Amino acid sequence: MKKVYLIYILFATMFFSCNERPDSPKHSKNTLSTYFDLQEEGIKSGGVKMIPIKTSVGTFKVWTKRFGNNPRIKILILHGGPALTHEYLESFESYFPGEGFEFYEYDQLGSYYSDQPKDSVLWTLDRFTDEVEQVRKALGLTKDNFFLLGQSWGGILAMEYALKYQQNVKGLIISNMMASYPKYGAYNEKLRQELRKSLVDSLVAFEQKGDFHNPVYQQLVTTEFYCKHICRMPEAQWPEPIQRSFKNINQPVYELIQGPSEFVPGGLLKNWDREHDLKNITVPTLMIGAHYDSMDPEYMKLMSTLVPNGEYLYCPDGSHLCMWDDQQHYFPGVINFINKVDQSKK
Repeated sequence: MKKVYLIYILFATMFFSCNERPDSPKHSKNTLSTYFDLQEEGIKSGGVKMIPIKTSVGTFKVWTKRFGNNPRIKILILHGGPALTHEYLESFESYFPGEGFEFYEYDQLGSYYSDQPKDSVLWTLDRFTDEVEQVRKALGLTKDNFFLLGQSWGGILAMEYALKYQQNVKGLIISNMMASYPKYGAYNEKLRQELRKSLVDSLVAFEQKGDFHNPVYQQLVTTEFYCKHICRMPEAQWPEPIQRSFKNINQPVYELIQGPSEFVPGGLLKNWDREHDLKNITVPTLMIGAHYDSMDPEYMKLMSTLVPNGEYLYCPDGSHLCMWDDQQHYFPGVINFINKVDQSKK
């Protein structure tokens, strides 16, 4: 019995010594207390902060929410859409706190929880990039701790930010976004041609009439394309945060930047292409692609070779929202990258 007890103690000691990280909040009362101390002054808001953004047509506020306290790892998450919300990325809340990561959810200007001005001069890449920089400064993120994670349209914004302000960035993560909008459009067309011909003919008929908001067209796109390449579940089974985020989209801003439909790329991004500029992004960068994504996973792999300090994460079971439909590959890969960059920067 004594021998068994000693073996148990030895096993337990080895287990915890191999798995505990000194900055993780889950290993002692003291570190838990430190992690959940958001250092809020005055009325406690649960980490929510409205940040003023100066623009050429006035000052507006954007919504942010902080989770955790970690002086070395602070992650700002840029949502997609454009003009969706942070809500469809709430799955990060199930993974990052357990790693001791400090991270921020954030609704860009024009999105549901932030101000929604109507002036069309606001919806430019330069203005959005400047907004991210103002948010970074307001949150106190620095080159010693700032990780920027952009998903879909947020990936475009993250690339633009890195090309202008990478001196402020510790690590960069581009999730499910190609560096060339024309090549994204071509890949989307390839996926569309794999659909049955009668369905494609129906879609074309609606598109030729400009009837993109027709409920029948919308349902066909969702059922036949989104449930295969955006989130690989029947629509009725989509996680509630995704459904909430899609419900809260700012459609006019989405169409102005993206175009009228997933199949008709246009608007502000129609000719956007940064493929040949990736060589100028020198910070550690993770590119994430997924097998069933509406973004070409092979192109995402290529992108990881075009940046000088790149890595590739492949999600074999995932689609565009692989942080939901391939969590078993997505989150371990992202977490490993962040920890590796953090350790290398000590």
